[in-house]
Amino acid sequence: MNAHLVLRIGPWSLRLRPRTVVVSSLLVAAALALAVVNLSTGDFPVPFPDVLRSLFGSASDGTAYVVRELRLPRVAVAMLVGAALGISGAIFQSLTRNPLGSPDFIGLTVGAATGALVVMLLLGGSGLSVAAGALIGCLITFGVIYLLAFRRGAQPVRLVLMGIGVSTMLAAFDTLLIVRAKLEEAMEAQRWLIGSVNTSTMVEVALIGGALLVLLPPLVRYGRELEMLSLGDEAAIAHGIRAERSRLVLAVISVTLAAVATAVAGPIAFVALAAPQLASRLTRAPGANIGAAAAMGAFLLTASDWIGRRVLPLDLPVGVVTAALGGLYLTWLLAGEWRRGRQLL
Repeated sequence: MNAHLVLRIGPWSLRLRPRTVVVSSLLVAAALALAVVNLSTGDFPVPFPDVLRSLFGSASDGTAYVVRELRLPRVAVAMLVGAALGISGAIFQSLTRNPLGSPDFIGLTVGAATGALVVMLLLGGSGLSVAAGALIGCLITFGVIYLLAFRRGAQPVRLVLMGIGVSTMLAAFDTLLIVRAKLEEAMEAQRWLIGSVNTSTMVEVALIGGALLVLLPPLVRYGRELEMLSLGDEAAIAHGIRAERSRLVLAVISVTLAAVATAVAGPIAFVALAAPQLASRLTRAPGANIGAAAAMGAFLLTASDWIGRRVLPLDLPVGVVTAALGGLYLTWLLAGEWRRGRQLL
């Protein structure tokens, strides 16, 4: 169905498809339900009513401390990082017109990891300095990939191919840094590389939440351009869009979201790759489906955190779970494209 609703907010307008709204709402509701479960379960079980009382400030001091101070930051970071990765992946896949064109697949999260490792292993930094290193590393990596792919414009296939090449070189450099590091430093770096929300605090919540709030207005502003660019540069130019400028702005938004998400939780794999495609299959709507991808990303990461904590016999970092599930998804995606006779690159 092509039916849609138009929501006008000042000078901006949003097209909302009923099925997309329903799917996104259900995914958000499922993510919130899992979040309440994660707040309730653990070494100190908290009944659901007490969880709600803690969130609204009417529970006992001990219960409120467990829920708000120990568990809420982890749950909030999982949802917000998942949403950021879903948006980032949706933008890049739309720009590259390739389901493999996600930040983790084309090397941006590897670049963030390199920046973090340089801070940890060469500069002796920790905490926020590691997050800053990850952010800078991701942005520099994108700049290099963009320049290498630029030839009369940054062509989508060249972006993906250059990204894969740069990612491979950075991964080798990361391995060299870890091998040459002291044992304790190497172990700490390896733990960070897995990707985890276990030690999240409200500082991380503020970082990723602030990034989403700041980048939401330009994302809404350039949403129409993203839809046109997904159809090709010729169609975008025919509609009066400056294709290269719009592509660069949207790519910077995507890269910044991926960089902040990686800085907050480490290089969590495959959420940015899988969330947009799964959301698109559920909504059956053309285009980037930014809102649905964000909701799917939040659900996937919250569910993966729950699986790692409560379903599996060991308390595993969320990055281990997403890597395992993402590997299965990538195999399914490649097999499906092969059966259809389509090439991804």
